[in-house]
Amino acid sequence: MEEKGGFLQGLSLNVVALGLTSFFTDVSSEMIFALLPFFMVEGLQIKMAVVGLIEGAAESVASVLKVFSGWLSDKVGKRKTFAVAGYSLSAFLKPLFAFATSVLHVFSIRVF
Repeated sequence: MEEKGGFLQGLSLNVVALGLTSFFTDVSSEMIFALLPFFMVEGLQIKMAVVGLIEGAAESVASVLKVFSGWLSDKVGKRKTFAVAGYSLSAFLKPLFAFATSVLHVFSIRVF
């Protein structure tokens, strides 16, 4: 692409940064969440039914928070603050799975 004015023609540096942040967050999430059930069953000896409950609770909380945080960011008018907070929380919580030694640890990290 031809450079013109901004970082790339038609794209600001903020758009590129947000895109890369989203990409790397998604990649790291997929790597962890693909292996997490195996870790819970084999490493922590958690039953499959409990794994399903944890995953279901995590997805339910995520769905509710998406609606609520979207509504709140529209109301407040600070979308960047909410995006930075969400990506930061995700980045800080993922490494904590390495220290999880019980079902409560995994549940707390995965749901929140």
